[in-house]
Amino acid sequence: MAKDSFWSEKLKEFEQRKKSTNYELSNETLDSLRAKVQAWQKQILEPYISQLSERKDVFENASGVPLKRLYTPLDNMGSSYENELGLPGDYPYTRGVYPSMYRGRLWTMRMFSGFGTADHTNKRLKYLLKEGETGLSIAFDMPTLYGYDADSDRAEGEVGKCGVSVSSLEDMETIFKGIPLDQVSTSMTINAPAAVLTCMYAAVGQNQGVPLQKLRGTVQTDILKEYIAQKEWAFPPEAHLRIIRDMMVFCTENMPFWHYISISGYHIREAGASAVQELAFTLADGFSYVELGKNAGLDVDSFVPRFSFFFNCDMDFFEEIAKFRAARRIWATVMKERYGAKNPRSLLLRFHTQTSGVSLTWQQPLNNIIRTTIEALAAVLGGTQSLHTNSYDEAWALPTEEAVTVALRTQQIIAEETGVADVIDPLGGSYYLEWLTNEMEEQAYRYFEKIDQLGGVLEAIKQGYLQREIANTSYTKSQQMENGEKFVVGVNKYIVAEEKPIKYLKVNREVQRKVASKVKTLKKKRDEKKVKASLEALRRAFEDPNANSIEPMLEAVKNYATLQEIMDVGRRAFGGWKEPVLA
Repeated sequence: MAKDSFWSEKLKEFEQRKKSTNYELSNETLDSLRAKVQAWQKQILEPYISQLSERKDVFENASGVPLKRLYTPLDNMGSSYENELGLPGDYPYTRGVYPSMYRGRLWTMRMFSGFGTADHTNKRLKYLLKEGETGLSIAFDMPTLYGYDADSDRAEGEVGKCGVSVSSLEDMETIFKGIPLDQVSTSMTINAPAAVLTCMYAAVGQNQGVPLQKLRGTVQTDILKEYIAQKEWAFPPEAHLRIIRDMMVFCTENMPFWHYISISGYHIREAGASAVQELAFTLADGFSYVELGKNAGLDVDSFVPRFSFFFNCDMDFFEEIAKFRAARRIWATVMKERYGAKNPRSLLLRFHTQTSGVSLTWQQPLNNIIRTTIEALAAVLGGTQSLHTNSYDEAWALPTEEAVTVALRTQQIIAEETGVADVIDPLGGSYYLEWLTNEMEEQAYRYFEKIDQLGGVLEAIKQGYLQREIANTSYTKSQQMENGEKFVVGVNKYIVAEEKPIKYLKVNREVQRKVASKVKTLKKKRDEKKVKASLEALRRAFEDPNANSIEPMLEAVKNYATLQEIMDVGRRAFGGWKEPVLA
């Protein structure tokens, strides 16, 4: 099938399904059910609501999808259990990517951790491992995310504030001091300098005696999401994509257990997108990275198995569960039918979930414990492989030790006390959930077709289409809040006066002076000849489109070239980029 017709052909399948009168119940049974529903509406429902009117005229979910009062088999006409649901660990993976899911092993419990200095973060990681965390997840501060050292003028006032400050391999060595990298899996949320941080992690592992082939973990690397939502880039898109290509090739050959890209919908959602937009734009980014690997000469089945995904989980309980199920089915279907993947692992959409930061409120912050619990439960019922639960104080600042412990205990209580992990996909078969899963799947395909018509994700970004869609959705949500059409408890309903409701973590400004001083000391004691030689080798690699930049980058890291020195080589080679102005 021609590439440009794939999405429209899939949409035709949805239309045919809706017109179908086939179902896994007999026509006789369906006719009887149809008659019973009509009789119920006339004889029972209408007299009841004439006495007790409903709360509003129109009900819709968080994405604006109109909702009926009741869902029955009549809402899933044309659906096929075998083709659309299947069984866990089998195509199309709607019901889960592994045959036994949580009966075999619980999801990985990660807490997003990092603040202040490398020493601060090392202590927090060790504390969480002691308290039962099963995977590490590192947050970096704003200068690190943009590729600047702690002693840069650009870093002023931001060092250590929203994550840990990392300027060199020395900082990474401190973060993981006493933490054996052959025994843990680490996730790092960083994008523009992702290749540099990957090299730092690899060097720490080698210094511990752990070969590249045994390092396990994930680095986010999803630069397309940055241009769409989070806005933390260093170079033009094409330059970042070229470095990602180099990572794909290097890691495919040298780091078989390292997930070198985690395609992220989380930040798309936090920027104001709906669940449908998060689903569609995230998977569209994923397909773009598949194309990138193919164009680099890699076989799909050699690199796609190490793709992972990162989703948000917000407050609309059933919509979030449906989103996760639809994501698995879409990825498996497209990888099989469009890209011809034959390795079953290429079809598996494995994902990490973080509960919604934007849903947390600074008003009545203890209410956030309830919000996070509901979102975490939806993620588990949706079949996540890994989960981070936000802390109740994160609308105020980075979490305190007490708050992060409550967040971790939330996951542990869900795992150990609720029984939801004992049955695979326990909500599967719900008439409402299956209808909603189908609805979200179809709406995602409509976005895929539109993005394809614009020339792909990169062109859609350059034209501002994706950014505009998110901005419009965000504006609509804001208007609904202001107009009283949507409520958030403690914000525009059930409001109480509060004065300093909680104690929260403050990162001392002394951190910046201490970390900046450490960078200056490092530069005095390292071998400058080796640093200059390795940076020059990296420059030559960047300027040669056929070279792979990761080997010289790793060498520069090992020689203690700083993050900014390495990123500045790229800035000089590639230049910068400004996004289009949205009309």
